[in-house]
This record gives sequence, structure tokens and C-alpha cells, in this order.
Amino acid sequence: MHRAYQPITPAGNKLLQQKWDDKYYNEHRDLVRTAKPMVDTKAPRTYVHMHMKLRKLQLEEERLATIERDNRILLEKMSHIMRTRGRVDNRNEYEHHSLNREKRQRELMRITKENQEILKRIMKREPEYDHAKWQRDWEKNEQFMDNIARYPKGWYDEWKTEEDKKRQKSRETSRQSTRRSSEQTPRKKSRTKSERKDSAQSEDRKEDDAKQTDQSEKPKEEEGAAGGEEEPKKVEEEAE
Repeated sequence: MHRAYQPITPAGNKLLQQKWDDKYYNEHRDLVRTAKPMVDTKAPRTYVHMHMKLRKLQLEEERLATIERDNRILLEKMSHIMRTRGRVDNRNEYEHHSLNREKRQRELMRITKENQEILKRIMKREPEYDHAKWQRDWEKNEQFMDNIARYPKGWYDEWKTEEDKKRQKSRETSRQSTRRSSEQTPRKKSRTKSERKDSAQSEDRKEDDAKQTDQSEKPKEEEGAAGGEEEPKKVEEEAE
């Protein structure tokens, strides 16, 4: 390719045409680089007041400040009271006096007097019903019922007491029998123990006797064996 610049369109001066073409191209590149899109694809903007509640933080700080101030004032007052007698004199030597005391006493006396009069009238009043007559009538009715009844009065209670006595007697007899059996069983056990001791002693004696007999028989056997050995020697001597 030739070294000289070859413009697309015919030009009288190639150097100037090259300069102008480069200028147009650079302007085009700048426009393309700085062109804005028709659709916004960026993330939405974030606002600080939506993430940090500044008003809430301010109110919380104010509340804590008021609490600290009140606590400090209270502490100062308490320390002042502890150091001194305080600014308030709460001693009161006034005794309570009721204004209507006499009236209430008069009313109470009137009520008690009326109650006493009512009680006297009640005590003086004679009863209209004779309870002694009622008692006599009831006794007659009981007598009539006893005459009509199949079983005498109080028969169930008597029968129950008799049954209880029988049960108590049977329990006592059973207890006595158990006591007797418990007293007899240890004696039997003691007898068996003594018998066991006697049998053990007799067995020991038998073993001792058997040992003594064995010991007495052993020397005899040894003597017999020794005599049998000497006889062949004598026979050999005689043969020589």
C-alpha cells in the first residue's frame, strides 16, 4: 500500500483531508463515548433517612438525657437529706379528735337500750307449743311401733355387738395358737441342732478309731515284709 493518505472522497490536499478526517473521527468517538442511554438501568438511589431513623435516635438521646438529669437531681436531694435533717419537718404532735364522737356514743346507747327491751319482751313471752307434750306423744308412738313391729327395738345393734364379740374371740384364739406354734418351733430347732452336734461328734470318733486301726496295722505289715526278705537269704546260705 502506498504511504500517502488515500481519502475516500477526492480532495485537493491530502494532508488537510487527513487532518479533517481524524478530527471528525475523534469527535464521533467522543459522542459515542458520552452518549446517554434511553433506558435507565442503574440501581435506585438510597436515601439515608430511610435506613437511619435520625429522629428516633434524637428522641432516645433526649429521653436518656432527661433520665440522667432526674437521677442526678434525686441523688443530690438524697445526699442533702443524709447530710442534714432535710428541708421538710414531718413531725406532727396533733392528736386526732373526732367531731361527732358524742353523737355516735348517744346513738350506740340508744341502740343497746332498744335491744335490751326487745330481749326482755322475748324472754317474758310464753311459748305457744308444749314440747313436753310432743315428747309424750312421741313416746306413745314408739310404743305403738314396737307392738306392731316384727322385730324388737334395737335388735340389729344387739346382733352386731354379739357378732363383734365372736370375731374378737376368734382373733384372740388365732393369736394364741400362733404364739404357741412360734414357741414350739425354736425348741424343735434346738433339738435338731443338738442331734447334729452329737452325730458330728460320733463321726469324728469313728474317724479317729479308723486312723488308730490303720496305724496299728502298718507296723505288722512292715514286719511281715521284712521276715519274707530274710527267709530267702537263709535258704541261699543253706544251699551254699
